[in-house]
Amino acid sequence: MTAPHATFDLFDPAFVADPYPVLAQAREVAPIVWHEGLGLWLTTTHAAANDVLRDRRLGRIFRPRGASDDDPWTVFDWLHADSILDSEPPKHTRLRRLVAGAFNRGHIERLRPRVEEIADELLTGAAARIDGGRFDVIEAYAEPLPVLVICELLGVPASDWKRLRDWSQAIVRMYEVAPSVEAQPEAQRACDEFASYVEALSAERAARPGDDLLTALVEERDGGDRLSRRELVATVVLLLNAGHEASVNGFGNGLASLIADPAQLEAVLGSLDDDAAVARLVEEMLRHDSPLHLFERTATTDVELHGVTVREGQKVAALLGAANRDPAVFADPDRFDAAREPSPHLAFGAGIHFCLGAPLARMELQISVRALLRRLGAVRVVESRRRPTFVLRGYEHLVVERVPETRGTAPGWSRRG
Repeated sequence: MTAPHATFDLFDPAFVADPYPVLAQAREVAPIVWHEGLGLWLTTTHAAANDVLRDRRLGRIFRPRGASDDDPWTVFDWLHADSILDSEPPKHTRLRRLVAGAFNRGHIERLRPRVEEIADELLTGAAARIDGGRFDVIEAYAEPLPVLVICELLGVPASDWKRLRDWSQAIVRMYEVAPSVEAQPEAQRACDEFASYVEALSAERAARPGDDLLTALVEERDGGDRLSRRELVATVVLLLNAGHEASVNGFGNGLASLIADPAQLEAVLGSLDDDAAVARLVEEMLRHDSPLHLFERTATTDVELHGVTVREGQKVAALLGAANRDPAVFADPDRFDAAREPSPHLAFGAGIHFCLGAPLARMELQISVRALLRRLGAVRVVESRRRPTFVLRGYEHLVVERVPETRGTAPGWSRRG
């Protein structure tokens, strides 16, 4: 039997701009298809993606780039090999338990008032641009907000947020299916600098503990079943990279989808005081145009999945964007529906690698989108530019302007702030 094949080009600008029609066509071929160019299997349905993410025979196996201690990729290697994301049980079980123990000390919920303050401060700082006309919500709002929140969570000086953002952006360029040659030395330098920065901060917390997540992680490191030095650093780097990229892209993609449907936007503006409605809006933002599109696993033995055999050593990738537009799970999946419920999307993954920071990301998005829409009211996109990437899908720029108020506008459409 000939394996079902996918022929789409992940580097085609038209595909990157809007992959969903092509992914829908691939879904008609089979739940799992072979992509010759990538040399791996790809899921096209929600059920197949969910099974790939949950099947324990499919591991998250990191393959080091460096061959020796002299190789310049050594730091990049251990930052990933010693992280929760690229570990499997029993190491993953131990790391997740230790990190979750630090997270569960109330650090997330205590941040809520501070996240609200950060959102308000950013919008107040951009008030001249907002009131004067055009406003780039990525540059001035969506990008700095999650990094500042991570700084607050970890106890990192807020003045360092741009350094952390630049390190994160350099590292995550290596997560694309074919990163550029130029991206490699930039990621190498970012890993070196970021690791040294976290190690210095950890030493400070060991000497002078604070009421922050980094102190909690240091205490986990210094306990009986401890995080090693590298595991601690890798955890902090992962928290920034995953938390920053998911929040920025989820916000920008979701806001663009919402604005594209004036009727949906009007309904949302009229229900911003309803916590449940805002929560549903955020879930739809994450589903409709997911911030992460591809998550790889490797078969540790031959695995039969949805009519194909994934051989030991072969890779299979869950296409999360395709899963979240599957009509077998989501009615009218290409339509942005801010009131959609339930919404069993896979934007945060599933199984043992389900995103540990999902509660923080949801809280950030709910606070930030509510604050923005209260301040702006009705808006339209006047300029946008997508990132030229598929795995991490998002906007580099998303410039909006207010829509002039008209008679009969819904509550919440008036200017605020």
